[in-house]
Order: sequence, then structure tokens, then C-alpha cells
Amino acid sequence: QVQLVESGGGLVQAGGSLRLSCAASGRTFSRHDMGWFRQAPGKEREFVAITKYTGGNTYVADYADSVKGRFTISRDYAENTVHLQMNSLKPEDTAVYYCNAERRSVDGTSDEYWGQGTQVTVSS
Repeated sequence: QVQLVESGGGLVQAGGSLRLSCAASGRTFSRHDMGWFRQAPGKEREFVAITKYTGGNTYVADYADSVKGRFTISRDYAENTVHLQMNSLKPEDTAVYYCNAERRSVDGTSDEYWGQGTQVTVSS
């Protein structure tokens, strides 16, 4: 069974830090882009950060403007995991954070997986 399992969420004060982890199992995602999305109450799910596969065991990181300079995404191909280090957290970062893995084929089809989500709450 293919799974993405997030961990590391919790309650933190504004200005604090959390580190989210996503462990993939059931298959390898070495050629998938892997990243994080979030969804706040009453809002649509939005992009946070991604590691874009560039060949071999290399990737390029990209971030939403709202988290640039505060969040850092990293990927461990050997462990089939992706992490999100979140610093200088703000109340507006409060959301459920979801891990995502996707690979788009040249014909446009998508092989995509989602985790179950982990709650991050930042108090003011």
C-alpha cells in the first residue's frame, strides 16, 4: 500500500519553529516532485513548497512567496522522505499541512499521491 505519512505538526507561538516530515512507503518516489501544501479553515488548499526532480538524486526547491526566507524544504532520497523546516512562524501559517508527490508523464497524465495531513497551529 502506497502511503505518505506526515508528522511534526503541533501548537507553537508566533516566532517559533516546527519541522514537518513526510515519510513515503509502498514505492519509491525518486522521480516524483515532492512537496507541501496547506489548507486553512474556510480557504482552498494552497502551495507551500516543492522539490522538483531534476535527474539522479537532485532537485530544485521552490517556495510560495508567503514562506520564502522562513521555510526550507529538503529531501532525503535514501530515506524516501521530505522535510519542511518552518521558522519565524506567523498566525497566518495556521493550517493543515499536506504532503504531496506527483510525477507528470510526457502525455500529460499525472501519478499523484497525498498524505492525510498534519495540523499546524500558531498562536499570537
